[in-house]
Amino acid sequence: MKARESTENYLETILMLNQDGKQVRAIDIVRELEYSKPSVSIAMKNLRENGYIEIDSEGYITLTDNGQSIAESMYERHMLISDWLIYLGVDKKTAVNDACKMEHAMSEKSFSVIKSHIENWKRDIYNAKE
Repeated sequence: MKARESTENYLETILMLNQDGKQVRAIDIVRELEYSKPSVSIAMKNLRENGYIEIDSEGYITLTDNGQSIAESMYERHMLISDWLIYLGVDKKTAVNDACKMEHAMSEKSFSVIKSHIENWKRDIYNAKE
């Protein structure tokens, strides 16, 4: 099932906030995305009902396996595309903003080809240095 862009953004944000081992609550997402509390509350309800997250009795949010998979996919796309744009000469702020838009719009096929190209290019550079 293909998640909507807003779902992907929320899941990726939860993943990023949780990367340092910090437990995530809705208020952390409000602060990170600069959305209103009611908007995030509705989104968390929808994510929970669709099986992407679990929320414990203290309000801590955990990604389900499905939510984790989507979040990791979006994060990988975001990092690869932003790093690629920066390498090509785009300033970091623009690259990060553009990557956020591109990661959702790009097909899996196009992303796979770009990822393969970048990995081959990196390998060729590494081998040339040896």
